[in-house]
Order: sequence, then C-alpha cells, then structure tokens
Amino acid sequence: MAKTGPGGMLDFDALRSADKRTQPFNYFIAKGAVTEDEAEAVRTDYPAINKPGYLPLSKLEASGAFKRLTDDLNSPELAEVLTEKFGVDFTGKPRMITVRRLSQKSDGPIHNDSKSKILTMLIYLNKEWDGTGAGCIRALNGPDDFDDFAEEVPPLSGYVFAFLRDENSWHGHLPYEGERYVIQTTFLTSQEELDRKENRGGLQYFLKKLNPFQ
Repeated sequence: MAKTGPGGMLDFDALRSADKRTQPFNYFIAKGAVTEDEAEAVRTDYPAINKPGYLPLSKLEASGAFKRLTDDLNSPELAEVLTEKFGVDFTGKPRMITVRRLSQKSDGPIHNDSKSKILTMLIYLNKEWDGTGAGCIRALNGPDDFDDFAEEVPPLSGYVFAFLRDENSWHGHLPYEGERYVIQTTFLTSQEELDRKENRGGLQYFLKKLNPFQ
C-alpha cells in the first residue's frame, strides 16, 4: 500500500499491523516504519545537533527527507492510527516532536513520564547497533531493575516504540554514549503543557550551546 501521509515516508500500515501489548503497560513495537534507504536519507538531512538531549522540532530547520518524516509525524493520519490502536482519542490533542542525535551515559535511567504526557512514540533511525543492549529502550516490569523487562527495542532504522503513559509505564535504557538517531512524538494533555515543554526544551539546548562543558 502506498504511503499516504503528507511526507509520504512513514509506513502507517506497519503501525496498524503491530501487536499491542497490555502488560506491563499498553504499548506496541513496530518494524519497518521506514526503510533503511529512507532512514539514511533522513540522517543525511538531519539538523546539525551537536549536543546530547532532545531538541523541539519547532527550534530546528527542517528540510529534505527529515522534513518528509516529521511531516508524517505531525499528520492527522498518525493521530488516527494511534486512536485506533489504543482506544484513546488523539485527534484533537496537541503534540510535541523532539529530536535527538547524540546520547550521553547519563541518559535513559529508569523512569515514568509525567502525567502531562498521554502517549509517546519513538522512531529510530540508526543503521546498525552493537548488540550489547546499551541504548536499547526496555519496557520494564517495575521501577527498580533494568533486567526485569518485558521487551527490548533495538534503535535500528524503522523500529517504533509507542506507549500510553500510566502509573506502571516504566521504561529506560542502559547507558550509551554516541550517535543515536531518534525522533520522539508526544501527545500532551493541553496546549499549555506543550508551550511550557517547548520553551523549556529550547532554553536548555540554548544554554548547552553557550556552555560546551555542561
């Protein structure tokens, strides 16, 4: 089936066909949401992000294949697919897209998202990975043990991890330092929360640019 989003890159059928899990929380893992050739084009057109952390898409220059993918992540079709998948209406909810290129070892500790987040979806864009488990997000059974996990997602091109935030949606990844291409789409409870998070994210990145040792 043709890719129908505004950018024509994200394979929405790959999301539709993924099996949804309900334990330890509601999530799905999809493969093939983009091809490796498409992911390579996205990496080529990636914004020049030179510090660890997520940066709001609204603060970046988007062009080429990168823009095509983020257009799909901003599309009504994505909200519709996720609404069908989880039984929660996302069609009128504000969303925030944040972009990462680099990870540092302090990233990814076991955590649960804030209550302002309804759903988070991560799409990975890395050509290869080392197989050690470092940098691979895990759906965890609880807040205390990285080894107590339900599934692990390699951050390879086309993999998607999407989950509903609830009191048990613990997740994280083992420490990793280096390139780790991932784009995060988060549906939020209100426009006020979106504005607050975007302003905070932009400020934090600006401060990191001012202080290269931060």
